[in-house]
Amino acid sequence: MVKILVTGGSGFIGSNLVEYLSSKNHQVINYDIKKPRNKSFIKNWVKGDILNQKDLAACFESFNPDYVIHLAARTDLDEKQSIVGYATNIEGVENVIDLINKYPTIKRTIYASSRMVCRIDYVPESFDDFCPPNLYGESKVIGEKIVKEKANHDFVIVRPTSIWGPYFEIPYRTFFDAVRKKIFFIPRNHNPKKSFGFVHNTTFQIEKILFAPKEKVDQNYYLADYPALELKLWATMIAVEFNQEQIKTIPMLPLKIASKMGDALQKVGWKNPPLTTFRLNNLITNMVYDTASLEKLCGELPYKLKESVAITTSWMKNNF
Repeated sequence: MVKILVTGGSGFIGSNLVEYLSSKNHQVINYDIKKPRNKSFIKNWVKGDILNQKDLAACFESFNPDYVIHLAARTDLDEKQSIVGYATNIEGVENVIDLINKYPTIKRTIYASSRMVCRIDYVPESFDDFCPPNLYGESKVIGEKIVKEKANHDFVIVRPTSIWGPYFEIPYRTFFDAVRKKIFFIPRNHNPKKSFGFVHNTTFQIEKILFAPKEKVDQNYYLADYPALELKLWATMIAVEFNQEQIKTIPMLPLKIASKMGDALQKVGWKNPPLTTFRLNNLITNMVYDTASLEKLCGELPYKLKESVAITTSWMKNNF
């Protein structure tokens, strides 16, 4: 049995990861400022903020982990004024690095970044090529650079793409809700391919990366299912699980108008309108990442798309 410390284990990916690793008989601690979403794992929770160096150090000292998976982050896109609002993604990363540098017994650390280190329509030439679309993305760029500059331990940086599944929130639960309520439409003449990831496949990939021999592991990975899915097929599968008809298409003009209205509503305080220009751009733009090295390391994924959709919609039916 190995000891694994997960920061941010009460978040979406973290909740699934703590559950998955515990099922493998690993000893898991979730260091998070928030309570676990799954009450069955309260026993694994240590309340703490990664910006609090004293509490974080106390957790490391008492648990003495063999591995660390750093997921804790501020992940919303609401900050518009200053990157200072994303201190968790910058100073928090520094705090984790400083501690792990003092623990030579820690075998490997995984640092979670984000696909938003580049905007959706930008294809980076390398993992050091950045083009963030917002302050959140900028904070993750800074976090990656800090890891590469200051970490003197075995580490891997992962960039979750668009991950979905049980315990998810905005924006992909909003997407599932829109399909469920029959208010989702595919933009006519658009059926982009997307490197999305079902969260149970994501946790499987993280475990593979964590325990793989050093010589077989790259320093960076995008986390996504392979191959990329087609948006229309995915939406149709979701609709079928909710006993709906086929997904309908709609011309771009009304969608553009609705997205502008959504932008205006955001400016007056509505945090989650059904459609914005940002989301519309996501709907019509291909987002495909090279996952060849990830596939080589992890092999076949445990969950196919149809089963993944069924698990997620069942969770939604039981919880909302």
